[in-house]
Amino acid sequence: MHRMLTAAATLSLALGSAAAAQTSITIGMQLEPPHLDPTSAAAAAIDEVVYANVYEGLTRFGPDGSIHPGLAESWEIADDGLSYTFTLRPGVLFHDGATFTADDVAFTFERILADESTNAQKALYSAIDSVNVIDDRTVEITLERPNGALLFNLAWGDAVIIDPSDVETLQTKPVGTGPFMFSDWVQGDRVELVRNPDYWGEPAPLERATFKFISDPTAAFAAMMAGDIDAFPVYPAPENLAQFESDPRFRVLVGSTEGETILSMNNGVEPFNDIRVRQAVAHAIDRQAVIDGAMFGYGTPIGTHFAPHHPAYVDLTGLSAHDPERAKELLAEAGYPDGFTTTLKLPPPSYARRGGEIIAAQLRAVGIEAEIVNLEWAQWLEEVFRGKDFGLTIVSHTEPLDIGIYARPDYYFQYDDPVMQALNTGLEFMANPEDRNVVLGAMQDRIARQYVVGFLFQLAKTGVANARIEGLWENSPTQANDLTQVRWAE
Repeated sequence: MHRMLTAAATLSLALGSAAAAQTSITIGMQLEPPHLDPTSAAAAAIDEVVYANVYEGLTRFGPDGSIHPGLAESWEIADDGLSYTFTLRPGVLFHDGATFTADDVAFTFERILADESTNAQKALYSAIDSVNVIDDRTVEITLERPNGALLFNLAWGDAVIIDPSDVETLQTKPVGTGPFMFSDWVQGDRVELVRNPDYWGEPAPLERATFKFISDPTAAFAAMMAGDIDAFPVYPAPENLAQFESDPRFRVLVGSTEGETILSMNNGVEPFNDIRVRQAVAHAIDRQAVIDGAMFGYGTPIGTHFAPHHPAYVDLTGLSAHDPERAKELLAEAGYPDGFTTTLKLPPPSYARRGGEIIAAQLRAVGIEAEIVNLEWAQWLEEVFRGKDFGLTIVSHTEPLDIGIYARPDYYFQYDDPVMQALNTGLEFMANPEDRNVVLGAMQDRIARQYVVGFLFQLAKTGVANARIEGLWENSPTQANDLTQVRWAE
């Protein structure tokens, strides 16, 4: 009897330990963020760690892309659309113990709009005229012109609220108001978060979360199969998904994203400043071959920079149908009968590296020799995004509803078009969804007919998770791994 009781006690302790272990999770990511401040860089990997987990904004995205209250519990919009008054949540603390007030909101947006700002989406907030502190819990944002997308834009990771006293160390030791606090960053390996015991809202079910960086698809597969990774929300090797689907230990999550994957062309340099050359490149591309070869069939062809699941989407794929002979004719008309040589600079994601090999072969078939240059993410940001030193590149733009980048002449593909800029300005004056959708359709048509870039496909969200994990986002309305509702099933 004594032995039986001892065995039962041992089993009970073992089960208790197993249950306790299920309050933590390890999330796999292919790319490591360059730093952890989403308000000062464009890398999606930053938001994938900290959005909604560590940092919060006045508003936030829900899993279906809808806008929810964040640090603002409510707001009032003036009749002329030029003033938004936000009522802030009471009792909110930053992770360093400082009290969140309207002064922090004012500081955050002054920093975003400063001349020296490195905020990647600074243009989204350019209509802001002033941020006025009414009292600790009330802040008014006034606009120079109406901006019907303001509440949407405030939900971006680029607009999370920060504590002025921590601004110098946010890149390596992020301090926010979210349900998780930063614990550790072992560079080249992982970032660790712990549950915030003083969170103002519903506590996170998980006590700990580790983001593990695994760049190699083969290593990612091995880590999932061994149980070293609990979930890989954006799994880098779609060829393995069928194997995971047949294994009851796992659940495969296939959804949509906001990621328009494009073959960017540098409109500011020859020969891509000639629309005939850009059109030739577009007709040289066989989108479906890229989707099949690089993504194993996961992806939706696009003919413009817009998500097919959005109600304003216009299918313009026919304007850039695969037509190699037409591509050769256009190159000859532009003065390049024998083609030309350019660079194809590729960041690390598999859609870029694998897709780049396929596209280089397709371009070679019409006379364009694209020299592939593989870059690490930090190099790509420095050379391509900031330095504009490229001919061609492939990247997935995962920011939501970001067609306005084509109205920014200083953006990395350097497209300067007064028509597009006028359309974008007009859109900012509109709040009615039906009116906005008409203008969004015109913007899609404009960039498709100008062949600004080669539109490839909408990135599918292909993830793998332990079958017992609940609460992961199936779709990606923004670039995030929101863990606020993630838990292990009993």
